[in-house]
Amino acid sequence: MKEHPDHHDAELLLRLYELRREEKLRLARGWLIGEFHSDSMDDFQNRFPAGSKENEYFRMAVSYWDMAASIVKHGLINEELFFESNSELWAAWSKVKHLALEGRTTYKNPHLWSNLEALAEKYEKWMEARAPGAVAAMRERLKTLTAKKKSDK
Repeated sequence: MKEHPDHHDAELLLRLYELRREEKLRLARGWLIGEFHSDSMDDFQNRFPAGSKENEYFRMAVSYWDMAASIVKHGLINEELFFESNSELWAAWSKVKHLALEGRTTYKNPHLWSNLEALAEKYEKWMEARAPGAVAAMRERLKTLTAKKKSDK
């Protein structure tokens, strides 16, 4: 991977941002971070069946972040430049990581969300070195948000 970002990194990062602004993806991302909760793949499939708006939102948001992570993984965007403005990738992974192992078995795909997982783990280490305690604070905010949404139902 190249050491310093250049204008190509910036152009691709801005293109990813443009995609994030698309209305349906914005709704999907908001739903995933703010409202999504599932205890297991069975729970997920029962609560958000194929064809439902929520299933579509889930697939759209998670696949967006997995795609963005793949682009970074392959060195097409400088990792640190990406990390400086994309903490939502970590939040998305935090919302779905408990489903990953079961999902990989269910869908017979050992690589399901693996780009997202790898980059979120790198982000967490990067953030902890840069701002100790920030990850714990973000984790607590997500936990509180998820608990509130669960109790509202």
